[in-house]
Amino acid sequence: MAAMNAGGGAAKAKADLKLIVLGCSGVGKTCLLQRYIANTFSGTEAHTIGASLAMRKWGDLNVALWDTAGEEKYASLSAFYCRGASVAILVYDITDSSSFQKLQELFMPLLKGAGQSCLTVLVGAKSDLLGVKSRQVTKQQGQALAEQQHLKQLERAKTGGASTFLSSVTGKKSFFETSAKTGENVSELFKFIEEIVQSQAKVFKRDPEAFTVEKKIPVKEQHKGGCCK
Repeated sequence: MAAMNAGGGAAKAKADLKLIVLGCSGVGKTCLLQRYIANTFSGTEAHTIGASLAMRKWGDLNVALWDTAGEEKYASLSAFYCRGASVAILVYDITDSSSFQKLQELFMPLLKGAGQSCLTVLVGAKSDLLGVKSRQVTKQQGQALAEQQHLKQLERAKTGGASTFLSSVTGKKSFFETSAKTGENVSELFKFIEEIVQSQAKVFKRDPEAFTVEKKIPVKEQHKGGCCK
C-alpha cells in the first residue's frame, strides 16, 4: 500500500486522524484495505510485519489507514500503532471462531491506547467462503460484540471527560460482514465510517504536525497462502 518502501525505507505522511485495522493474521485485513483503496483482490497478499500505511482524503481530512500485523509476536508493535487512533476496524473470520476469540483476548485490549472517543467497527470477514466452509460465528454474536465494544468506548470517553460523539452512534450499526474477494459490504463499511468522521470534522481536525509519520515502515513478509487464506 501507499507509503510502503520495498527496502523498509523511511516514509513521511501527515494526517488529521488515524484509522487502525486490528485482527489475527490471515483474517484478511490487508485484503480488506486493498479492496477499498484499489478495488482489487489478491489471494496471495503478503502478511504484514509491524504495520503498513496508506493515506486517503475524506473531505478536508487527511486520513492515515494503518494495517497492522496479526501475529502475536508483533502485539507490542500493534499497541504502538494504536496510540491516538480515532477509528478502529476490528476484523475476524466468520468461518473461524478462534479468530473471533483472539480478537477479544489479544487485540481489543490494545484499544486502551487509542483516542478516548475512538470509534470502533466490528467486521466479520470472508463471507464469500460460506458456500465452501461452515459459519462458526453468527451475526448475532458479531452484533453483540460490536455493541458491547461501542458501549465500552462510550463509557471510557465519558469517564475521561472527553467530548464525545459516540452517543449518537448505534453500536449494532457498527457491525458489517464483508468479502474482500467479492467486494460485499466493503464500500458500505468505509462509507459508514467516512460519514461519521466527516459529520464530526471539527472533532477530528487536529494539528497535522501531531500526526506526522516519519518512521521506517517494516516490509511485508511473503507468506504462502496470503492474507485471505
